[in-house]
Amino acid sequence: MSYEPPTPPANLPTEIVNTLNESTPERLRDIATYAEALAEHKEREARLEESTDQEEIEERPDDLPDDVPAKATITIKEINDNRYYYWQWREGDKVKSKYKGPVNPDK
Repeated sequence: MSYEPPTPPANLPTEIVNTLNESTPERLRDIATYAEALAEHKEREARLEESTDQEEIEERPDDLPDDVPAKATITIKEINDNRYYYWQWREGDKVKSKYKGPVNPDK
């Protein structure tokens, strides 16, 4: 009875397939153990990066009103020689603004 070797995944580079085919069973087991550990490590890193990105998105300035998205930035507009802070953000093709307060509240 003859056994056929397993078929490698189609997306595996030829040089890796050749190296694996030339390896001993012991080395193949070491490679499998390492590859599994490396895959877990990379998946964990990706999850940590994703959760860090989410935390950055979810951080809201303390004075940000509830109806203003976290991605809003502060801009200054001058009206009648007075300067005012506005929250500003984009919704689709439109730029939205919300009044924040005067730049110099003492004036």
